[in-house]
Amino acid sequence: MSDTMIRGLAAELEHEAAVTRRLLERVPPDRLDWQPHPKSMTLGRLTGHISELAGWGKATVEQPEVDLASAGDRRGAVADSVDDLLAGFDSNVAAFAAALAASDDAALAVRWRLCHGERVIFELPRIAALRGFVLSHIVHHRGQLSVYLRLLEVPLPQIYGPTADDPAFFGG
Repeated sequence: MSDTMIRGLAAELEHEAAVTRRLLERVPPDRLDWQPHPKSMTLGRLTGHISELAGWGKATVEQPEVDLASAGDRRGAVADSVDDLLAGFDSNVAAFAAALAASDDAALAVRWRLCHGERVIFELPRIAALRGFVLSHIVHHRGQLSVYLRLLEVPLPQIYGPTADDPAFFGG
């Protein structure tokens, strides 16, 4: 894997996946049905979605498009247990990383589409889709997860630096 964009994206995936996993490890197994608001996802659905997003990386690297009309069950993944959640996340991240390792910078410049049947939702260079549609999407929902965990009184790990739960940093 000597291509510069691939190496950078692989490093970004490795870092963001490790941070995300630290949050997923803290999910209380007995609270997967909890939701902060009736319009919000349950904790199990949110964490299942984070895991499935990591799986979208492989598809985005290997396929020229994803057609949501033929994607099957649109309700999405729901975590049934934290152990299964972590195993699925790890498997999806590993598959994403392997797909990146087998790719090259030229493949990242190719246009990639998300569509629903004949309707094109967006078309971007593959690298932009991987960063926006996959990695930033994971980070977005990871932010939601950190709020869910805070509301459930679960101490937060470091994300991009110490949290209020790090007494060594905040003098506690």
